[in-house]
Amino acid sequence: MRQIVGDVPLGGSPFPPIAEYAFLSDCEATALVAPSGAIEWMCLPRMDGPSVFGALLDRDAGSFRLGPVDQTVPAGRRYVPGTMMVETTWGTRTGWVIVRDVLLVGPWHHEDERSESHRRSPTDYDADHVLLRTMRCVNGSVEMNLECSPVFEYGAVHPSWEYTSTGYHHAQATAEGSDLRLHLTTDLRLGFEGHRARARTTLRDGDTAFVALSWTTHPAPQTYDEAYDRLVRTADFWHEWLAHGEFPDHPWRGYLQRSALTLKGLSYAPTGAIVAAPTTSLPETPGGERNWDYRYSWIRDSTFALWGLYTLGFDWEANNFFYFIADVADASHGELQIMYGIGGERDLEERTLDHLDGYEGARPVRVGNAAWNQRQHDVWGAVLDSIYLHTKSRDELPETVWPLLCRLVEAAIENWKLPDRGIWEVRGEPRHFVSSKVMCWVACDRGARLARLREDLERATRWQAAADEIHAEICSRGVDHRGVFVQHYDTTALDASCLLMPLVRFLPPDDPRMIATVNAIADELSVDGLVLRYRVEETDDGLSGEEGAFAICSFWLVSALAEIGDAVRARELCEKLLSYSSPLLLYAEEIDPRSGRHLGNFPQAFTHLALINAVMHVIRADQELASAQQPLDARRRENGHGGNGDARVRPRTVTGDTST
Repeated sequence: MRQIVGDVPLGGSPFPPIAEYAFLSDCEATALVAPSGAIEWMCLPRMDGPSVFGALLDRDAGSFRLGPVDQTVPAGRRYVPGTMMVETTWGTRTGWVIVRDVLLVGPWHHEDERSESHRRSPTDYDADHVLLRTMRCVNGSVEMNLECSPVFEYGAVHPSWEYTSTGYHHAQATAEGSDLRLHLTTDLRLGFEGHRARARTTLRDGDTAFVALSWTTHPAPQTYDEAYDRLVRTADFWHEWLAHGEFPDHPWRGYLQRSALTLKGLSYAPTGAIVAAPTTSLPETPGGERNWDYRYSWIRDSTFALWGLYTLGFDWEANNFFYFIADVADASHGELQIMYGIGGERDLEERTLDHLDGYEGARPVRVGNAAWNQRQHDVWGAVLDSIYLHTKSRDELPETVWPLLCRLVEAAIENWKLPDRGIWEVRGEPRHFVSSKVMCWVACDRGARLARLREDLERATRWQAAADEIHAEICSRGVDHRGVFVQHYDTTALDASCLLMPLVRFLPPDDPRMIATVNAIADELSVDGLVLRYRVEETDDGLSGEEGAFAICSFWLVSALAEIGDAVRARELCEKLLSYSSPLLLYAEEIDPRSGRHLGNFPQAFTHLALINAVMHVIRADQELASAQQPLDARRRENGHGGNGDARVRPRTVTGDTST
């Protein structure tokens, strides 16, 4: 199964580098577009469904290419600013053409009957369930080629094509035993070659064309003019959404905006869930076995998601995600899982797809995630911190959430003394992980604060006592002889998860143990400045092979350095990390510190959340430093106490305890 589809990068691999893919979303389905113009990953009917284009994991598992004949390297690619629309410019010997790819967003579709999938409040917009690709020749002439080769059920079932109208402009792909129907609508002339739909045409200066792939009853555009109008309406949706954000006037503004758009694209609008990534089994180790399905919503992401969304002013999305977490937690009756399906599904049984070769031969390819039923004790703290942040942002605690909150705090108190699998979901033996104990402390600490707001003094006193007990044990058993917090009680090994301690206010940032821990991780757990989760030779994670530096851990280090007052080192590391972004400002889960190559699932929500927090930490630190260096009278004018100076708004930076 080694047929080459699309471009062949340096090194002879038929797979494009992970960082070269573009990401599309309509907040229900997602797609990855290779530089060659091939859609190489798309799952339907929603982002965690079976793939119909799976060339990302096997070159025979389906793709949908649109580009010039005999050319696979474009002149340039970009996102249309402020949107999730990708624009690819092709320069050939005979002319130039621009291709735009977008998953359409239209008006709310459920006016006559209620949606069966939407649980959040309806808005003015809804996914159209249409992948639109438009072409416009801007100079000379270019011969264009369209090849649509879907393979259903993760590359296992080849559909058949047939025309659905007179002429050559409408076609449908179906497979026996599958309810999925793919519709192609285009002003090109389609033909069929086996399981492939093809079209070939020459565009001349000023010519336009389009092709739309749809999969539900929502109609696709029928003409180029209609396609262009719907493309513009989708761009308007993204522009209007982004305008609700609060972004500082800063050179790094573009990274914040692209991260915000990416997080929105990773959200599942019907429920408010946010997937960790839209892909499965992109390897953390080239050719290795560290390949996981990330198309689910992790509870621990909740706190980081709310930090990022509240920081940038996207309170509506934060509210939707908060109530997704509240829904699944309430349905669990206190038996909280670490992760759920984007529709709230509980059973995420893991299996392997042995018929797929994997990205660059990395096997196994996994669907589902066996970590769903692991014991991970950070989960209660993640939810309690989310409730606390939500309450602080709304100045109220929803009455319906209080019984859930009580169950979660009590669960943390009942379980914090037990070992678990930790934040990294190791598949070795359970341990007394320090980060898990810290998050149990967060659960009790935030619970006590919220109980005091409700004037429930009995619970506040009892929960605070539990928080103090956990805090004392961590400070006694979780540090080494240097005063550095370690991975778990029975080791001196370091773990990047301890960088969360200053962010959740476990200790004041000027505490010597915090400073020692942050500096030890920066100096001893980093490779060329990029932070590892842990040293694999020191950690029983149940797996073999090495892994790259985790981008989220490196961004955590930026935030932690800013917290302990090392603003210069924080800025330098942040600049370095931003330089590792993909050409479209996206991030995978890991970065190879030797080559800069992106590894793991892509794009990664956790990484972009950490980026937002890190960048805002650095911006705030820079502003505070600049303010401290200004003469008093200049500061007074800038703060609006006289003169004509403008009063500048300090960006919001949210951490685990916004009261400090």
